[in-house]
Amino acid sequence: MNKLGTAPVRAKDARAEAGRATRLPFVLRVAWRDLRGGLGGFGIFLGCIALGVAAIVGVESVSLSLQDGLARDGRAILGGDLSFDLAQREATASERAFLAASGRLSSVALMRAMARRPNGEAAMVEIKAVDALYPLAGEVGLEPEQSLDGALSERDGVFGVAVDAALLPRLNLAIGDLISIGDARYQLRALLTKEPDQLAGGVGFGPRVMMSEAGLRATGLLQPGALTHWLYRVALGSPSAPAGDAAVDDAANHARADLPDAGWEVRTRKNISPQFSRNLDRFTQFLTLVGLTSLIIGGVGVANAIRAHVERKRQTIATLKSLGASGAAAFAMMLTEVMLVACLGIAFGALIGAAMPFIAVWGFGALLPFPLVPSIHPSAIGEGALYGFLTALSFSVGPLGVVHDVPAQAIFRESVEPLRAWPRPRYISLTLAAACALVAAALLFSSDRKLALIYLGATLAAFVLLRLVALAIMFFARKLPHPRNVALRLAIGNIHRPGALTASVVLSLGLGLALLVTLALIDGNLRGELKAGNAGTAPSFFFLDVQGAEAGAFTQFLKERAPDGKIELVPMLRGRIVKLNGLSTDLARPKESAAWALRGDRGVTFADSLPAGSTLVKGQWWPKDYSGPPLISLESEIADGLGLEIGDEIAVNVLGRTIVGAVANIRKVNWRSFGINFVLIFSPNTFAGAPYTDLATLTFPAGADQAREMSLLRESAAAFPAVTSIRVKDALEAASAILAELAAAVRGASSVALLASILVLGGAVAAGQQARVHDAVVLKTLGATRGRLLAAFLYEYGLIGFATALFGVAAGAAAAYGVLRKIMDLDFIFFWREALGSAAAALILTILLGLMGTFRILGRKPGPYLRDL
Repeated sequence: MNKLGTAPVRAKDARAEAGRATRLPFVLRVAWRDLRGGLGGFGIFLGCIALGVAAIVGVESVSLSLQDGLARDGRAILGGDLSFDLAQREATASERAFLAASGRLSSVALMRAMARRPNGEAAMVEIKAVDALYPLAGEVGLEPEQSLDGALSERDGVFGVAVDAALLPRLNLAIGDLISIGDARYQLRALLTKEPDQLAGGVGFGPRVMMSEAGLRATGLLQPGALTHWLYRVALGSPSAPAGDAAVDDAANHARADLPDAGWEVRTRKNISPQFSRNLDRFTQFLTLVGLTSLIIGGVGVANAIRAHVERKRQTIATLKSLGASGAAAFAMMLTEVMLVACLGIAFGALIGAAMPFIAVWGFGALLPFPLVPSIHPSAIGEGALYGFLTALSFSVGPLGVVHDVPAQAIFRESVEPLRAWPRPRYISLTLAAACALVAAALLFSSDRKLALIYLGATLAAFVLLRLVALAIMFFARKLPHPRNVALRLAIGNIHRPGALTASVVLSLGLGLALLVTLALIDGNLRGELKAGNAGTAPSFFFLDVQGAEAGAFTQFLKERAPDGKIELVPMLRGRIVKLNGLSTDLARPKESAAWALRGDRGVTFADSLPAGSTLVKGQWWPKDYSGPPLISLESEIADGLGLEIGDEIAVNVLGRTIVGAVANIRKVNWRSFGINFVLIFSPNTFAGAPYTDLATLTFPAGADQAREMSLLRESAAAFPAVTSIRVKDALEAASAILAELAAAVRGASSVALLASILVLGGAVAAGQQARVHDAVVLKTLGATRGRLLAAFLYEYGLIGFATALFGVAAGAAAAYGVLRKIMDLDFIFFWREALGSAAAALILTILLGLMGTFRILGRKPGPYLRDL
């Protein structure tokens, strides 16, 4: 009989027992019994897994719920089953007849104009003129409640309008007041509280003003060449029995085939807003990668938690081995136990993520600008669960592999000797297999595999780099001379000792801090770029729809009101690129950087000389008296993205006429000057006799104060009611507000990864508790006071946190520089306040989390531990 009262196990029986132990039922039974004692020590593990899974499932669930909402309300959002968009012209009688033959036809006109009060105050508005059939689907919300026809009808020679509530404070208006637009007056009869097709209309830069089509014609703004979009919506079938998707697609294909030169953009209820769909897909993928980042960062916490768990279970493992269990059986039992806990974390995270669409509708339903249909999405849950399972497996096998070599004699004492540093090759292979499966899953679920590959490569590089940083910190700590201060000497020793916290702290905190600094610097630089622009060279005003007959008078007006200003006037039309070298743009495969040029219509112009802000990089500019076939000057990035060279042909539909021009030269444009420039510039003879309007800018080289600019805005609106004035500072402030909202959303999403970093940091501190207790006991026995021990721990966490903060700031600044300079082509400015604030926060966080565990260590009595030594 041995010390435990059990008979020695013969070799044959031991092998049989080991064989039975490796079978799943036995392994599962032992793991379950061990877990019945509680989940103590698994808090960080559960938190890391649940957080990442919740983020991924939540993002995917909200995205799918939004797609369901768009599919359900697609007819109302588009305004019909089909939409045909024409720029700068109305549909001809034959085109209207063709569309009307398909179903019920409704027309909508969109344009910008200036709304004026009798006292001269003016503001730019987005006009939406509708006909009697609007809306073909959905309902318009008005306050006070009334019929749309009644609100927009003509009474005593004055048409009514329904306006966005934002217009009222801007011009100090109230319901019943009169405003002037163009040559006519209008009465504010209602607030526009609901616009069913708002999402399909894109983003506007001014408050919406809805009027009747007759009311728009009364403005006198519908001049030849005016920047107006005409949308023709067609509803197939009946209101109670709309046509199916196949019938809608057939109607769209017939329109493209039967009227190929119409130049309209065709959309269906399944393709409401291609740009919105692309942005939704990109943002979903970005947020999913953020969730995956939090999982991978949390994986470090998983590994730390597993190491701590193995330390706590040494005697349990040794007991199993003393009873004849093999190393493989002990590993299988521990892995089963860990994966059962991981499944609990996955289930908890999936539950939270699946509830996100319901929470969004419950908490923000009235504020959401798009329809959301909350429901449970098994695909989203499955994706998040798979990511969580593979992450847990990837980061658990390595730390658990050392269980194989825990000696049976460890049962006889509270050993504090470190376990084997590296597991056996079989466990390393299993770790690599799990990691490869995680990479494969990321590629499988990604809509942009190139982006996913870049992300995975960057993540691997970041882990390797952070590991090297940790090794460098430990190397230099080892090479430092021993200081006389005992606490400082202990701290430096703890930084490079076996099992030190250095690697875990640097990996978790460094990655989170680098992300935080990157976002802060990019946000600060973008805000600075919008705020500053190019001082003295950026225009103060853009003026749209300057009619040719008024161009001279308008220019003279600006010279009189702003004699110190610089005036630029260029012709402008809208055109849609329809073919590249004879091939339809529907078949083109442009680079993503240039794909936008083929979507919708673009501003085009003609000129006899190279515009300011442009530099020729290929080809020659045409002579001023050129009178041959149409030639085109193309912007360099678009030329590269479309794969076009000198001599290639581009077909552009302008005002319903397709013009084919050859690329004569390629030029680089300085878009940051905010001056007038275009992707496409035609030779001056191309549009001889075509109706167009002029686009004008006014620049104050020495700058102008707000009072002067607002006075000029009022005077120009009164003298030239058909001209739309855009104050550049207002546009930049609107862009800055959008950027601030986007930055807040990105920071909010990235906070998931930062929270994971904090969890990992806390887990790293907790994982080192056992060794810390032993050290503290020995030092106390040798006479160390609590104060000296506390100082040593404070120095240690402070030094590691400081070194990590330096790296995080440097890495974040480098990443921000790369994004701004290489991708956005913007200047980079290092903002010390944001960077140092992030570094200080990281340093304080490291010290606080470290000391939270330290106080528990300092309170331990030496006696119980000394008896086990």
